[in-house]
Amino acid sequence: MTTHAPTAASPPQAPPELDLDARLVLLGALMTVRLDQAAVAFEVRTAHIPGAAPIPEISAPLPITPTAAPCPYSTPIAELLHRARVRIETDGWCRDAAFDEQGAVCPIRAIRLEAASRRDADDACVLLLEAIQRDFRNAETIPSWNAQQTSPAPILLAFDRAAELAHARNL
Repeated sequence: MTTHAPTAASPPQAPPELDLDARLVLLGALMTVRLDQAAVAFEVRTAHIPGAAPIPEISAPLPITPTAAPCPYSTPIAELLHRARVRIETDGWCRDAAFDEQGAVCPIRAIRLEAASRRDADDACVLLLEAIQRDFRNAETIPSWNAQQTSPAPILLAFDRAAELAHARNL
């Protein structure tokens, strides 16, 4: 009788490391299978519903009308500065002129359009210039500072700071 010597079992090998692309391909395939299964399950569950109208096809996205946030201030000049800021946000910011053909406005024009009186507009412009000069000490006027800006972000920030200043001074 012959006996066979048991052969030594080789140790189990670890699965190979997959790079990111290979993992994404495998995950994509797994998700496709799951979506197919969900679609079949949906068809089976809704097959008994008689005559449901199909979901209408949407050809173009519906326009979203931005709603302005309520004014957080209770003083007249602070409210005016907030309204002028909202006007620049909605109508657009103009850099080198009081306004342009598309309706964008500069900071002073935004204030003047929102002000109830020339005095309120002048007071708001003084506060806006003060807020600007706190961060930009060499700014001589609002139009000269406005012309140096490359985006509306600093203008909107200056309006926020001026409104805070007006609110703190109860103006």
